[in-house]
Amino acid sequence: MREISRRQALVGLGALTFLAAGCGEDEAAKKGAQDLTSNKAGAMANYGVNQQFKASEPLSFDVLYNNHPFYPIKNDWLFWTELNKRTNVTFKPVVVPLSDYEQKRGLLIGAGDAPFIIPKTYPRQEEPFVSSGAILAVSEYVDLMPNFKDKIAKWNLQGDLKELMQADGRYYLLPGLHEEIWIDYSLAVRTDILEKLKLEVPKTWEDLYTVLKAMKAEYPDLYPMTDRWGIPTAGGNLLKMVAQAYGTRGGWEYHNATFDTATGKYVFTGAMEQYKQMLVYLNKLVKEKLLDPESFTQSDDAAKAKFTGGKSFVISTNAQTLINDYRPQLEKMNPDAKIVKIPVPVGPLGEVNRGTRLENGIMISKKALENKNFVAMMQLIDWLWYSDAGLEFAKWGVEGVTFTKDASGNYKLAKDVDYVGLNPGAPKHLQKDFGFGNGVFAYGGSTKLLESTFSEEELEFQKVMKTRKALPVDPPRPFNADEREQATLWETPLEDYVTQNTLKFILGERDLGEWDAYVKELEGKNMGSYMNLINTAYERFKKEHG
Repeated sequence: MREISRRQALVGLGALTFLAAGCGEDEAAKKGAQDLTSNKAGAMANYGVNQQFKASEPLSFDVLYNNHPFYPIKNDWLFWTELNKRTNVTFKPVVVPLSDYEQKRGLLIGAGDAPFIIPKTYPRQEEPFVSSGAILAVSEYVDLMPNFKDKIAKWNLQGDLKELMQADGRYYLLPGLHEEIWIDYSLAVRTDILEKLKLEVPKTWEDLYTVLKAMKAEYPDLYPMTDRWGIPTAGGNLLKMVAQAYGTRGGWEYHNATFDTATGKYVFTGAMEQYKQMLVYLNKLVKEKLLDPESFTQSDDAAKAKFTGGKSFVISTNAQTLINDYRPQLEKMNPDAKIVKIPVPVGPLGEVNRGTRLENGIMISKKALENKNFVAMMQLIDWLWYSDAGLEFAKWGVEGVTFTKDASGNYKLAKDVDYVGLNPGAPKHLQKDFGFGNGVFAYGGSTKLLESTFSEEELEFQKVMKTRKALPVDPPRPFNADEREQATLWETPLEDYVTQNTLKFILGERDLGEWDAYVKELEGKNMGSYMNLINTAYERFKKEHG
């Protein structure tokens, strides 16, 4: 669960024309972006904001499909038939298991076999495919997407889009768009254990240490905290949260370069003093047997079994895992057990949030531009992923069948349908039985739509998180083709070395007294040259694009 945000001159963008100046787009590219007269088959002539898209002839498009094990794909989902009814389009899913999605996506793109529509791509994941020309510079074609442009303007997302721009001034990913920053991942804590030990819900990471110490004293044979999401990113959520508290990046959010506002330059993340402080804290938890050392390598199933079986009392969570994974099983094992998702603990940086309003999004295969239905495909994408009606459809389904809506626009599930525990015990499930609320199609949107499925306790969590100050996003520093080629040779070895030593320091396999030696080892792996490359790219982009 990553973080988000693991990213181009615009033609005819109205409210987005601020990006067009100085983008250095060549005339051939400009002509290509405008000359679509042979690619309009099936398109609507007067498609606009919040207008129902319906192709003028039956169309079908291949789409890469990330198959989630909680709601495995079914051919008879209402989603497919209703999408066709509304849009005259049929999706042909190229199905890939969630566990293999990123690798398979890369192989398909590299081989030139990727579907036209490639969803579930997080910012920065598109970068390896830019220089090869395998994916489309989508920023040239968003004039075909009135709902996308409307939300960018309405929600003032122009600055956020700059995060995605590459060295050529274009961007190659259509991101999901959120009205506000959304924080979902935190820790689940057994509050019945807190009550038994007369402890308060921890508000800071030091509070958590105190709570874990008290739990350990009462249950000396247990690790009070075990964690999940250790594979493939060791400690993905835990490291992300603790790193943020100290002012750096870790876990799911880790990448080699972090912007230092004090110096106005990028610094190497894995060598920051703040990164060391994160390691010192986590090493203390492991050393004192408060945190299960298997947290960084065990499967999710193993972690969940420990937590729901009463072998631990604290674990990473988000809203859905709390309801779907933990609470039902825990209550079966122990009817008196109570758990909550606590506000993310704070650290030395204070009450801050690091987040982005850009969600995972869509790459478009460059081959799609040659297809006669290209314009219709872009209109479809715009309607399904960016219009109010499309966003509602993907999330909630069909009014009168899966949900109802009152005069104030508040949503309510049909009585026989459950979703995120809103109708516990209902015989049908919105995702499993109908295909709605599907992470391939349903993300982004207004805060009201986002929160429409939140329970009262989740709304309380969000209320607390919204009081915190949002940290600024790091400024763009896109590489040109030569820099990208050179950076690729350095990035993975550096990140792998940081990952290896992060685990060694946390688990006590390497003494933190060797920190300076570790930093010198990074220098021997071209850390300095890599950072010079990063800062050169940053300064150039700042000069050319502001």
